[in-house]
Amino acid sequence: MAGLRNLNPYNVVKAFERAGWTSEGRHGSHVKLTKEGNQSILSIPVHKGKPVMKWLLVSQITKAGLTVEEFISLYR
Repeated sequence: MAGLRNLNPYNVVKAFERAGWTSEGRHGSHVKLTKEGNQSILSIPVHKGKPVMKWLLVSQITKAGLTVEEFISLYR
């Protein structure tokens, strides 16, 4: 899981979009993502100049039904 440090929130959103998730827009400082056939809603915090925290990212990856390795391949 070393590849999950200091990830840019905008690139994290793009990686989930590559996995089939759709951005439902910003709600405050978070981007909400949904996927047809999946009841989960992913919420990615977008705070200027701050990366997504590792523990939160792992949680969202799990909710998305992805492995960390799959996510990292989508991120790059």
